[in-house]
Amino acid sequence: MNFLLKSISYIFHPLLMPIFGVIFYFLKSPRYIPTEIIQAKLLSLSILVFILPVLIYFLLKTLGKVSTINLQTTKERILPLILNCMVMLLVLQRIITPTESVELYFFFVGILLSNLTCLILAILRFKASIHMIAVAGVFMFFIALSIHYSININNTLAIMAIVTGAVATSRLHLKAHTSRELVMGIFVGFIPQLILVNYWL
Repeated sequence: MNFLLKSISYIFHPLLMPIFGVIFYFLKSPRYIPTEIIQAKLLSLSILVFILPVLIYFLLKTLGKVSTINLQTTKERILPLILNCMVMLLVLQRIITPTESVELYFFFVGILLSNLTCLILAILRFKASIHMIAVAGVFMFFIALSIHYSININNTLAIMAIVTGAVATSRLHLKAHTSRELVMGIFVGFIPQLILVNYWL
């Protein structure tokens, strides 16, 4: 059980969730998007939102700025969150533009706002769950897409609800967060996506 719950935290890691959201968008979007464009976007995003943050983490660990990948203290979170916000700005300027895909553009704007909120909370010494922020943000994005495209993805939403509960259980079991930090994470991930729906739905 311990192995399973720990695996859930890695499979649904915050660095992977935006990529899951983008893949789901490309699978469900009724628009014709050339395969070459999809592949280029996914490759670019994988490098910027996953590989680059991993490399930054190892650099920060070498410099003694962080101790573990879980960023256990609020002090350790500040610099990685600042750098992640810069990465999201780069994504919004170079990879995902509103003219190409307004849905994905505001999805990443929502991720940026969630990161900024998490950063402010870290400065205020409150450790909101980044795992829950990521999962809740993607969950809300899926809900918005189902309404936007009038598609039935009830099975996907049911799975996302289970995933959300599984991730929360995993974080509690690993003693990475308190219930309060998990609930705050859900709100920080969910609310920006919900607000931004008004600009593209």
